[in-house]
Amino acid sequence: MLNAASGRARMPPDTAHTLVLDANTLIRAVLGSTVRNLLLNYRDRVGFFSPASAFAEAREHLPHIVARRGGDASLVRGALELLEEIVFPIQGDSYADYEATASARIERRDPDDWPVLAAALALDCPIWTEDNDFFGAGVATWTTDRIELFLSGSPPA
Repeated sequence: MLNAASGRARMPPDTAHTLVLDANTLIRAVLGSTVRNLLLNYRDRVGFFSPASAFAEAREHLPHIVARRGGDASLVRGALELLEEIVFPIQGDSYADYEATASARIERRDPDDWPVLAAALALDCPIWTEDNDFFGAGVATWTTDRIELFLSGSPPA
C-alpha cells in the first residue's frame, strides 16, 4: 500500500471478495486488535470499503471514546489515516443511485446508516457490522465473531 503522505492514488487490491465496513467497525479497528488484525491479515485478498461518511462518523466519536478511556485523543487522526490505507473510503457519488432503495430499507431502524447499505448494494457485497439495524435490510451482514468464515473463503494471495 502507498503511504497516505505520498499523495498518489491508492487502488484496492484485485480481489474476489469485497466488504463494506460501518463506522462501528472502523472504531473497533482503531480501539482494539481483533478487527485491526483481521484487516491486516486479509487486506491483500479482500477489498475493504467504507463510505467517507462512516469515516467522518468515526472521526467525530473516537476522540471522545479514547479520552473517556484515558487515552491520547490526539492519536485518533493518525490511526484513521493508517486505516484508510486498508479500508478504502468511497464517496457518495459511488453509491448515490442506491440512496432511495437503501433509505427505504433502513429508515425505520437508523436512517443515518443509509450510506453503508447503499455502498453494499452498489458493490454487491456484504456489510461487516455489529449493528442490528442492518440485519434484514437485504444484504448479507457479518459480525466480527463470524467474519473470518467469510474472509477465509477468499482465494489465497
